[in-house]
Amino acid sequence: MRNILMTVMMLVVVIVLFNTIIAKDTTGTRSQIESQGSSANTKIGQLLP
Repeated sequence: MRNILMTVMMLVVVIVLFNTIIAKDTTGTRSQIESQGSSANTKIGQLLP
């Protein structure tokens, strides 16, 4: 029973960390990657005639 409780608690911690670091709306990693990708696509589009 104790092992199951520890496993569930660790999963909750991982989910909370994922939501605060990766999936945050404006400052999360996903948001930063998307903005950098959009910027790169714009620059590549400007290079083409």
